[in-house]
Amino acid sequence: MRPISLLYGLGLTVSAWAQSGSIEAYIASESPIAKAGVLANIGPNGSKSQGAKAGVVIASPSTSDPDYLYTWTRDSALVFKAIIDEFTLGRDTTLRPHIDNYVTSQIQQQQVSNPSGTVSTGGLGEPKFHIDLSAFTGGWGRPQRDGPALRATAIIAYANWLIEQGNTTYVTNTIWPVLELDLNYVVANWNFTGFDLWEEVSSASFFTTAAQHRSLREGATLATKLGKTSLATSYTTQAVNTLCFLQSYWNPSGGYVTANTGGGRSGKDANVALASLHTFDPAAGCDAVTFQPCSDKALSNLKVYVDAFRSIYPINSGISSSAAVATGRYPEDTYYNGNPWYLTTAAVAEQLYDAIIVWKAQGSIQVTSTSLAFFQQLVPSAAVGTYASSSTTYTTLLNAVQTYADGFILVAARYTPSDGSLAEQYLRATGAPVSAKDLTWSYASLLTAFKAREGVASAGWGAAGLTVPATCSTGGGGGSGGATVAVTFNVQATTVFGENIYITGSVDALRNWSPDNAILLSSANYPSWSLTVNLPASTRIEYKYIRKYNGAVTWLADPNNVLTTPASGTYTVNDNWR
Repeated sequence: MRPISLLYGLGLTVSAWAQSGSIEAYIASESPIAKAGVLANIGPNGSKSQGAKAGVVIASPSTSDPDYLYTWTRDSALVFKAIIDEFTLGRDTTLRPHIDNYVTSQIQQQQVSNPSGTVSTGGLGEPKFHIDLSAFTGGWGRPQRDGPALRATAIIAYANWLIEQGNTTYVTNTIWPVLELDLNYVVANWNFTGFDLWEEVSSASFFTTAAQHRSLREGATLATKLGKTSLATSYTTQAVNTLCFLQSYWNPSGGYVTANTGGGRSGKDANVALASLHTFDPAAGCDAVTFQPCSDKALSNLKVYVDAFRSIYPINSGISSSAAVATGRYPEDTYYNGNPWYLTTAAVAEQLYDAIIVWKAQGSIQVTSTSLAFFQQLVPSAAVGTYASSSTTYTTLLNAVQTYADGFILVAARYTPSDGSLAEQYLRATGAPVSAKDLTWSYASLLTAFKAREGVASAGWGAAGLTVPATCSTGGGGGSGGATVAVTFNVQATTVFGENIYITGSVDALRNWSPDNAILLSSANYPSWSLTVNLPASTRIEYKYIRKYNGAVTWLADPNNVLTTPASGTYTVNDNWR
């Protein structure tokens, strides 16, 4: 039954289930709306996706304030991972045509030359395309290196199901070529900086590294199944290195994961909770090495992240420190003046539901000194220890986490309009929906949270039993062994529409003087173009900028620029085009 509209707060129309506080009523009402919302935004027949090719996910039908009528590699992969899980778990067997269309669309999209390059020169890192799959050539935060990894993970889930059904030939002939391109991109580029999932910070990003690690692990497993042993070895080697680098984001003194290595912010970010959801593997238990949802580090991070929003949003005013609140991307956010998002609020609930799945399966809850503050926020008497399911402490802790998790879904419910539609954000002062309407990712995020609340987990990916090596062969963004330092290149250069500035130079991390593989700089602060990349420490390096426009390459005039990196820390160079 559709909810009855009521007047709430400052003129916001919400629903009867939001007033009653019944999470079951909200889920029953919103689930079919959210599912219809996802499918409406998938071409070619979705009711709100006119003009999109088959299998193409539009971010939103909104064409102004903001214009989101594009397809993002990241968003599409996350949405289709949810769809593929629904299909392979047998929860909706009607979804297969959409999945087949998605695979076909990505085969085409991979081959589209774009400002990030061609399929063989970095183009797989291009974040978004027009919905007819033509290249978007405007200024943007590119490259974004999570897309190929996320797409690989989504399609591998389908490939594994097909193999179980005996359809290995289709996987080998049609699906593997797509996966090999994406996985090889991850191998070649995981240790280079790129823009984060919010498309604002160019640095190393926890979400990206976690997604890359998962894709390489399951890619190696699939490659082995298909007899591609040399590729499996390559993927495993770099998976070990990414796992090693993943540990470096942890901030032990703050008790949270620093989401990005750049950007000048606190690093408290929904990025981390979303990464924990994407890399959830029930077989891994509460493993902290892969930041599983119930790990002490993931729970500690979640507390710090949520608490960062308690005092900055007026709609959170007066809410107990032990209760759920609206959360956004990161506390310093200024996009649309910085608001809570439906998908980030739902992500908190989903991480906790995933934790509950594991605690129930293993029959115990462990409280460590790292996670103690999280548990004491909900149960002040909580103490370090391991509590079996037969104990009253286990029951008390489990029920408190369940109630807390449900609270975040009820926050989303409170600010869901009576028709169940979900925008990107809701206003920090009133809760009214704002920004892109009918955001596909918003709908998908609630569906996956609802599924987790049911106790349903997707297939694992090999996270169980992984260990961090004593030494790592390379650091994030470096592309070389040994010590690296983060070097920021800034160059003042005016360009014409469609023209971009790249850099290449005398070391591997600067692509060894290759104009084809040169690294794109960000135009976010145009006419200043910028890039941060980790370079070998204490090294003399020569480099040049190049312009690319309509296939033409123009080099910076001689002589080569030269720098010598310091032994540690960071370094910035400021140049002008000549």
